[in-house]
Amino acid sequence: MTEAEQAIGTPDAGKAEEGAGTSAAGADEAAAGRGKRRVGVLLTVAALAYVIDLVSKLAVVAKLEHHAPVEVIGTWLQFEVIRNRGAAFGFGEAMTIVFTVIAVGVIVVIARLARKLHSLPWAIALGLLLGGAFGNLTDRIFRAPGDFQGAVVDFIAPSHFAVFNLADSAIVCGGFLIVILSFRGLDPDGTVHKD
Repeated sequence: MTEAEQAIGTPDAGKAEEGAGTSAAGADEAAAGRGKRRVGVLLTVAALAYVIDLVSKLAVVAKLEHHAPVEVIGTWLQFEVIRNRGAAFGFGEAMTIVFTVIAVGVIVVIARLARKLHSLPWAIALGLLLGGAFGNLTDRIFRAPGDFQGAVVDFIAPSHFAVFNLADSAIVCGGFLIVILSFRGLDPDGTVHKD
């Protein structure tokens, strides 16, 4: 190839470079598109979990608090409003502020993971965790005595089991799904690894 050809470049080389640039740009756009869709799923699931939890708590506080338990399935399952200052299932009532900090930490970690989220199952799992964490955090911020030490409203009371709420259920389901995804080797970015 002459110096002039090198300076100008051959048409085929220019097309190859242009094709490679277009291909790389297309891959970046596709990855960005996948990420946006998955973050959208995460936020949608989180919003649904949060709204359902919030509405259920408002309803049971308005209708059931300071009343006798309501039997849903005999004594096997009842609705009974309990104010819980501890963690799930009434654990650690003297450590309310600690559980508030943990909830905020979970939200920060999920926000960081969301930047590279390309997996639909992970988006659902993290959305459940996020919605549940926000649901119980809302209680801790706004319910008495306030100042991030509020009591969480629990009302689902199975026989011979701790009383819980829908935010707790979302957190447990999200955590269980994350364990399954981890055992299957699926990462949040959509890649699969084998140990």
